[in-house]
Amino acid sequence: MRIAVVGCGATGRRVARQLIHGTDPPELVLVDEREDVARTVAGSLGRDVRWGSGRAAWSDCDVVVLAVRAGDHAELGRAAVDAGRSVVSVSDSVPDVRSLLSLDRRAGEQGVAVVVGAGMMPGLSDVLAAHGAGWLDHLDEIHVAKFGTGGPDCARQHHRALKGVCLDWRDGGWVRRPGGSGRELAWFPAPVPAADCYRAALPDPILLARAHPSVGRVTARMAATRRDRLTMHLPMLRRPHPEGLLGAIRVDLRGRRDGAVRDVVLGCSERPAVAAGAVAAAAALTVGSAGGHTGAGGLVEFVDPREFLVDVRSRGVQLEVFVGSEAQH
Repeated sequence: MRIAVVGCGATGRRVARQLIHGTDPPELVLVDEREDVARTVAGSLGRDVRWGSGRAAWSDCDVVVLAVRAGDHAELGRAAVDAGRSVVSVSDSVPDVRSLLSLDRRAGEQGVAVVVGAGMMPGLSDVLAAHGAGWLDHLDEIHVAKFGTGGPDCARQHHRALKGVCLDWRDGGWVRRPGGSGRELAWFPAPVPAADCYRAALPDPILLARAHPSVGRVTARMAATRRDRLTMHLPMLRRPHPEGLLGAIRVDLRGRRDGAVRDVVLGCSERPAVAAGAVAAAAALTVGSAGGHTGAGGLVEFVDPREFLVDVRSRGVQLEVFVGSEAQH
């Protein structure tokens, strides 16, 4: 199997390391618009890795992992599908997600897969939601929240999302609300502290409502400080951290089991680029194997949730479940 990682930023580097240092590493190609960056990252992996720039560099690959900046995934994904290559995208941009999902028919005709939202959130959060939903007889609500960002491109997308339009799924329809509103205190897995979270232009409800068509309500929020909200309509005032600090996700499921109302809460605390790298690498290896599902869809449409979470844990990402006074599983 030959896999290309397009984009050698914080997440792309993590995807490459996960792939090349696995038990059965594929042939790896690193692609970046800055060819010197791709060459440097390839040299740091300690193995024989190809590198290059432009679409010709991944023309002979089976799977193309898109770890480029938000906004570039749709065009690159379409080009890869037209070339008969499967795609794994880590984008958390609403336009990217919608554009990639629209490739469903084209990908099916080409016999390839387009995995949309294969990062920490969306991605890992969606698989946790699918896994936790199995503990309930009926799922009524899904609420997800995230804390922290990955590399500089992720931080800039976070800044844009906060001032965008939020989509909430309610009883079979979309409700649009302004970003930066709807403050809620979310308790994340330790050592990440509790944080105020706000509505934002996040694609998670699109993917979660698609994966759970009978669910009544889906919301997504992200942590933000008072400064974030005051400056969200301005250019970023600080240079983003090169790889991001510790982050976390929280997945809150509400439903019924044995006739009683139940809550299931799962989560993960990890540097977002590290978690996204593990998720995207596992997804690329899954869709690269022969006989898999084709077309475009969210990550949970291509993987078995339990098996995938075991794979992600084996890659060093710690997953957690809130037990409270009564164990859920």
